[in-house]
Amino acid sequence: QDYLGMRNEYVDMTEIIRRIEEEIYDKEEYEKALVWVKRNCPEGEDRNREGLKHFRSQKDKEWEMVVKMTLIARDLMIGNQRLADLGFVEEAEGHNALAAGFQGQRQWTDHFPNGDFMETILNTSFDWNGIREALVFATENDSLNGISMLFNHLLTDRAQIFSDIRTYWSPEAVKRVTGKELPGLAKDGILHLINSGATTLDATGQQKEDGKSTMKPFWEITEEEVKRCLENTKWSPANLEYFRGGGYSSTFYTKGVMPVTMVRTNLIKGLGPVSQIAEGYTV
Repeated sequence: QDYLGMRNEYVDMTEIIRRIEEEIYDKEEYEKALVWVKRNCPEGEDRNREGLKHFRSQKDKEWEMVVKMTLIARDLMIGNQRLADLGFVEEAEGHNALAAGFQGQRQWTDHFPNGDFMETILNTSFDWNGIREALVFATENDSLNGISMLFNHLLTDRAQIFSDIRTYWSPEAVKRVTGKELPGLAKDGILHLINSGATTLDATGQQKEDGKSTMKPFWEITEEEVKRCLENTKWSPANLEYFRGGGYSSTFYTKGVMPVTMVRTNLIKGLGPVSQIAEGYTV
């Protein structure tokens, strides 16, 4: 607020439960979305140990809930005239949000499905309604990451990747562990980017420009590229030792070599916001 002159608003996560239980969402769009998900979002391998895995009936309920969560989060951000038509005039207004986020952990995710599906779809340049501008939506309600994503989105008109930097693998470490040397663009080492599974599907590398992988502005994306992004993604049941409430996490490899710019904004006491920028390539 102080630095950017932008107002932020807080909405308690119980608002999502209220809207689910009181059915404050477009039921027709929900049914459409659920059909689309069943056709285009295949489940990945359930790697939870036996005795911990959720039953099929519970998994189906989780799919239903994460779709509703996605609809509701979008409505909270940008509003939905359809809600006014249904009698929910106040809820139809939304918050006119440029960016948003969802805390989830741990009070929500210990009991309800995690936000991975919701965060992935909102950050992606398409959904059951077709190709559209990606929304900026931060995992764990990480506002500083969210504002970094917003900067990049407004600068490039492209979807943004939310991923954690888990590991730096130096050439020496790779050689010691695998016996192999890193070639080409990776010769100076690699950063391992991963999270629970909340990264835009644009990052699959299935969009092409001059035959090379890229992430396009939404108006340049083709239906064939949407199809390839979906076909190269599995939705793995959430790790129940982390997310007791279940949910589904996008699982894919980024194919092709793409130039990327990473940004992280931090608030430093006595100084203010500081952005760290790193440039490189996906490998």
